[in-house]
Amino acid sequence: MKETIRKIWDAVTTVLVVLVVLLAVLLVGMRVAGYQVFTILSGSMEPTYHVGSVIYVKPADPQTIQPGTPITFMLNENTVATHRVVEVVPDEEGALQFRTKGDANDAVDGGLVHYKNVLGVPRFSIPYLGYLASYIQTPPGRYVAIAAGAVLLLLVFLPDVIFGSKKEKKAAKSVQDAPQTK
Repeated sequence: MKETIRKIWDAVTTVLVVLVVLLAVLLVGMRVAGYQVFTILSGSMEPTYHVGSVIYVKPADPQTIQPGTPITFMLNENTVATHRVVEVVPDEEGALQFRTKGDANDAVDGGLVHYKNVLGVPRFSIPYLGYLASYIQTPPGRYVAIAAGAVLLLLVFLPDVIFGSKKEKKAAKSVQDAPQTK
């Protein structure tokens, strides 16, 4: 009975560890691959990018951006937006600017986006992950994430404390099975 419980426990904790590692890769590890990670906070790009989704943005050469391409750009110092390019407009010096519009918006955006403000092109998104990413960035969310990590570590190592490790059991069994000499 103990062995069955131990196997179930090991399977559950293995799945939890894999999920945590996958989550860490999706939220942090993708930056190593050159992606920037953003959370969609408004419905302006519905149904392409849903509110609460995380988008993964890869830098792009502004010369390759064509009408119909969604771009992520700095709207101002503190705001990043993702909208679709509806027109490429060179300025007087020939520098590229982009007229953009949210898929769910009726009108084009008020101003043009200068090519220097373009962060890149979204390559893919994961729905709902943005809610978790946004929560983890708040102080209570950080505490919950740290506590969840501690609980996960406890769950991984608790069976060894309660039942003893497999190595200890094998060593004890081999001592019992060894021929006794007097």
